[in-house]
Amino acid sequence: MPALDATDARLLLALSEDPRATVLALSQQLGLARNTVQARLARLESNGVLDPFERRVRPEALGYRLGAYVTVQVVQRSLADVGEALAAIPEVLEVIGLSGVADLLVQVVAVDADDLWRITEQVLAIPGVQRTDTNLALRRFVDHRMTPLLERAAGSLPVTDAD
Repeated sequence: MPALDATDARLLLALSEDPRATVLALSQQLGLARNTVQARLARLESNGVLDPFERRVRPEALGYRLGAYVTVQVVQRSLADVGEALAAIPEVLEVIGLSGVADLLVQVVAVDADDLWRITEQVLAIPGVQRTDTNLALRRFVDHRMTPLLERAAGSLPVTDAD
């Protein structure tokens, strides 16, 4: 994935403020030609810079009020197969490969505790899964965000000594 320049970051910031903004509105706001904005948006989409729309849908709106993170230890030669099996479980939102004791971090959602039990049993039944550990998500303190990084890339947020 190619690095973004300051103009790309400014464009993405404008989109994060108003995701429904038209190309014309974005070009006027940013002081860029309409064709430039259109070409940059097309490039950002084709390069996979933008996540799918479904990332914006909250599971709670679909009745999945319980969230959990399941760490999974896997027989190493089965890692790809376990990943595919996890992708087949609708309540699995994301699977991340880890270094350390656990091999995978699996974000799941459930309707209630009984539903979570069913899901974790499904995970445990996958050939190659050795052990799981489930942690309930109690509260979200910081939502998924990119704005501070985009502001820095756009040149509107300075790099501090802590960075």
